[in-house]
Amino acid sequence: VDLDVRDGKVQGYGYRLIPVFSDVITPDADMTALIDMVRGPYEVELARELATTESLLYRRGNFNGTFDDMICQALLTERDAEIALSPGFRWGTTVLPGQKITVEDVHNACAMTYPAVYRSPMTGQMLKDILEDVADNLFNPDPYYQQGGDMVRVGGLKFSFDPTAAMGQRVSHMTLDGKVIDAAKTYPVAGWASVQESVPDNRQIWDVVADYLRDKKTIGKVELNTPTLLNVEGNEGLMPS
Repeated sequence: VDLDVRDGKVQGYGYRLIPVFSDVITPDADMTALIDMVRGPYEVELARELATTESLLYRRGNFNGTFDDMICQALLTERDAEIALSPGFRWGTTVLPGQKITVEDVHNACAMTYPAVYRSPMTGQMLKDILEDVADNLFNPDPYYQQGGDMVRVGGLKFSFDPTAAMGQRVSHMTLDGKVIDAAKTYPVAGWASVQESVPDNRQIWDVVADYLRDKKTIGKVELNTPTLLNVEGNEGLMPS
């Protein structure tokens, strides 16, 4: 980024994206040796195959990715929940159709310092409040109020979303199995990466996903759980799913 600063103000700026190609840069020998030493004890476990995917498993987008939807399905199945919540991360590698999903692939998508899985009762109002809170971190018109991460990924739950609406009014038409979410009703919800004190599962998220993959053996077509977007006509940042 080049800034043109004159008279105590930013008068202009220029931005240039510099690509980095790992396969055309000679690796540093000392760093390569260090990485090999650290990875050595875990190589066999990381290479262990859990399942085969028939879908492209990726992580990108403000609202979802097929890898995230698979994680949500694992939470629904393994924790016997009706709704799943997964944090809006974009990091992780892409697994191509026909490839084996390895332990390393799972860790690439799930490795973090608060990986505990939980299953908690939540009211419909609590669910809406969670979605609205995360939505404001992402779509607040004031960039100083925007925070890291993307929209929380959901499993089981369907909703409409208006990124142009005011705080607390972006999420609407929440449904579960075609039925409108009742604000006063309690639903069993599974999730992970909570920073709140709760009673967690005795497994970490990578264990839950690994158990799910071992049971499934083959991951078929993964349907994107995309919210119905409102008032986005003409938005140049929107790429249709």
